[in-house]
Amino acid sequence: MGVADGPDASRVGRIGLFRRSRSGQGNPDDLPKPKKSAGRNLPVAIAVGAALAAVVLLSVWIGPVAWYPLVAVAMGFAMWEVLGQLRDKGYRLPMWRMIALGQAIVWISWPFGATGVVAVFALSAMVAMFSQLFRYGRKAPPQNYLRDTATAVFILAWIPLFGSFAAMLSLFESNGVPGGLYIITFMLCVVASDTGGYTAGVMFGTHPMAPAISPKKTWEGFAGSLVAGVLAGALAFQFLIHEPWWLGLVFGALLVVASSLGDLVESQFKRELGIKDMSGLLPGHGGFMDRLDGMLPSAAVTWIFFTLVVL
Repeated sequence: MGVADGPDASRVGRIGLFRRSRSGQGNPDDLPKPKKSAGRNLPVAIAVGAALAAVVLLSVWIGPVAWYPLVAVAMGFAMWEVLGQLRDKGYRLPMWRMIALGQAIVWISWPFGATGVVAVFALSAMVAMFSQLFRYGRKAPPQNYLRDTATAVFILAWIPLFGSFAAMLSLFESNGVPGGLYIITFMLCVVASDTGGYTAGVMFGTHPMAPAISPKKTWEGFAGSLVAGVLAGALAFQFLIHEPWWLGLVFGALLVVASSLGDLVESQFKRELGIKDMSGLLPGHGGFMDRLDGMLPSAAVTWIFFTLVVL
């Protein structure tokens, strides 16, 4: 009888199995592995993200006097990134005039609220429409008029218009709940959605949602976003702003959808321009717009939801 077939071998096998069961460890190959790579430098991304979170929380705590400048600066950098990329691809948009109009849309919301935002946005759209007519002078016909005008109006809506809703959240106050807590509620849901979607997508993502737009965005990731987003919404509504938790479930789900679609909008924008990141201003994250793509439409949905449903 060989050693491999004898009682000693059987006893050794039982001992090895017992040790593995006691230690809770099996074959490392049996452990679940990520389906996708992270795709970025996580330590750097985490450090930059923590610094950004600290600045945001400090501004929220101080109030509109700090929150408005932070939003305005972020919108300015985001517009600079986007307009710069468009200029490199042959679009003829007046960068500094567009940024100035965007700043006006954000700042007018402080004294005049949504009425001021609508008025200045309409004025900005007219400036874009009329100025493009004479970009090459009175005697030369405009070139790519529809393309450049439509793109200018799209940028004004995508960044400063949506950003103005984020700024106006700081002006909310109801039943002793300050505006800062509404901002934190909105951001917690978006961050939870991003984190849940990123984790589930990396670990389990195999079925793309919209492969023609963003091949890395999967239904598994969306499911992770939905679970994390609605949970964050329910907890924030219950313990932060003291509203019914079930409203938080609805709110969280709406922000997951808005954030996911915002990601897809930016993905399609970058795909058409043939770029990976809007800029390299935020190491490990890309540019400001790469961090704001889901936040901006979510801010608009938040303001609408609180205005029409909660407050």
